Amino acid sequence: MAKVTGIGGVFFKAKDPKALNQWYETHLGFQFQPFGGSVFAWPEDKADDKGLTVWCTAKSDTEWFAPSESSFMINYRVDNLEELLAKLKEAGVPILKGPEVHENGSFAWILDPEHNKVELWEPKLWTPPQES
Repeated sequence: MAKVTGIGGVFFKAKDPKALNQWYETHLGFQFQPFGGSVFAWPEDKADDKGLTVWCTAKSDTEWFAPSESSFMINYRVDNLEELLAKLKEAGVPILKGPEVHENGSFAWILDPEHNKVELWEPKLWTPPQES
């Protein structure tokens, strides 16, 4: 059966795409290509989970994305959350919450300049508890 095998891209509207791209490049290390997008190669990811991507929906009245009013939130995999958070704080980027440690890694949340909530995730392999 034909099926989806992964996420091929994330595309969203911006009030000022050039300025928003520059913010993501400066603060989160995105490297933009001549066509205008940034490409991530999961095989380069060194996390234990070998580059898994989660796709999940939420109820329309969720507070999960707050304080953003956007209908989406993007989770970015990071290789060193502690170091990135220090860099963001030094640059004056407010940290909404985190870091928090969970069974599948460490998380923190920030807002980009267009008020989109961004989740930062330093993954670790999650092994669900075994039933006895």
